[in-house]
Amino acid sequence: MKTTVRLYDLGYAEVRTYLAAVLFIVGNVALPQLFHLIPQGGVTWLPIYFFTLVGAYKYGWKVGLLTAVFSPVVNSLMFGMPAWGTLPAIALKSVLLALAAGYAARRWQKVSLPLVLAVVLFYQFFGTLGEWMMQGSFYNAIQDFRIGIPGMLLQIFGGYLFVKYLIRR
Repeated sequence: MKTTVRLYDLGYAEVRTYLAAVLFIVGNVALPQLFHLIPQGGVTWLPIYFFTLVGAYKYGWKVGLLTAVFSPVVNSLMFGMPAWGTLPAIALKSVLLALAAGYAARRWQKVSLPLVLAVVLFYQFFGTLGEWMMQGSFYNAIQDFRIGIPGMLLQIFGGYLFVKYLIRR
């Protein structure tokens, strides 16, 4: 059974762009709250990035960028997490993820495990470098990367399955 996946590249002039972004922002607000019920769940599973990946891959970098920028800010304003001090690093990683996922989907016009893996590794690598420059601590940046490995696996496999099988329109 071959599954066909439609990938979109929505523009800022389309209402669907904002509707999709709002849905993914809501997902990025709700999912971390569930993971924060587990000790260190938010830090370990990185749920705030999940719907940014899905939105950017499925609907294009513009939906992803809206989701990437507003999700951490809304979460921080509503729940205090992420803390304001970590918000720039999380926003940087979110934006890198949105741009990489949108680019990969547009460039290759397909969803595959290796592509999603490459997207996640790209944003984590360059986001970690950015975090290092922002914080001035290589050790802290690498620790954040190391702690987030289970979350990266969730993003890779969960994001792939979500885009490939659950969003078929």
